[in-house]
Amino acid sequence: MKQQKIFRFSIYILGFVVLALGIISNTKSGLGVTPIISIPYAISLIINFNFGNASMIMYTVLAIVEYIVKGRKFKLYDLLQIPLSFFLTRLFNLFGSFLPDAQTVPMRIFCLVVGIVCTGIGAAMSMNARLVPNPGDGIIQAISDRSKKNPGLVKNIFDIGCVTLTVLIGLLSTGHIVGVNIGTLCAMIGVGRVIAIYDHFLLTKTDKLSGITDDDEDYMSDEIGEMAE
Repeated sequence: MKQQKIFRFSIYILGFVVLALGIISNTKSGLGVTPIISIPYAISLIINFNFGNASMIMYTVLAIVEYIVKGRKFKLYDLLQIPLSFFLTRLFNLFGSFLPDAQTVPMRIFCLVVGIVCTGIGAAMSMNARLVPNPGDGIIQAISDRSKKNPGLVKNIFDIGCVTLTVLIGLLSTGHIVGVNIGTLCAMIGVGRVIAIYDHFLLTKTDKLSGITDDDEDYMSDEIGEMAE
C-alpha cells in the first residue's frame, strides 16, 4: 500500500514536470501555444511581464471561478489547486530560463512537436493520478458537472473561448494577433490524441501500480481526513 502511494504521488509530480516542459517548449517554438495558456502568454509578451507569474494569476482566477461554479460542492482539498499552481508556474520559469527560443523552421517544428507530446503525456500522468487537478482541468470538470455536459464538449468550447479572448487582447492592445498561431490549432488537436494514446497503452498498468480503483474520486478527502485524525 505504501509503495503504491509513493508511486502514485511520484507519477503525479512527474506529470506536472513533463507538462511544464511541454508548455514551455510550445512557447519556445514561436508557433503558438495551447489555448488556456495563450491568455497569460499573450499578456506576458504585450506588457513584458513574467510568463510564470502571469500564468499563476490566470490559474488563481480559474480556481476562484471554479469555487463559484461548484458552490457547496467545493471541497477543502480544491484549495490545494492554488499552491499547486505556484509549483507548476515556478517550473515554467525554471524551464523558460534555460531553454532557448527556436530560431529556424525545423527547430520550431521540433519544439512544437515536443511541446504537444510532453503536454499530452504530462496532462495524462497528472490527471490519471486522480489527486488535485490543475485549475485548467478543474474548471472544465466543474462546468461539466454543473451543466451536465460532456467534459470533451466543455473543453472544446472553453478552448475556443480562450483563443477568442487571446485574439481580442492582441488586436486591441497591439493591432495584431499575439500568442495564437498554427501551433495553437495543432495543440488543440494533438494534445488530446497524445492523452488518448498514453491512456490506451499505459493507463491500466499505472492504475494497477498506483492502487487506483473506480472508487478513488474522494481519495484526497480521505487523505486529509487521515492526517486530521
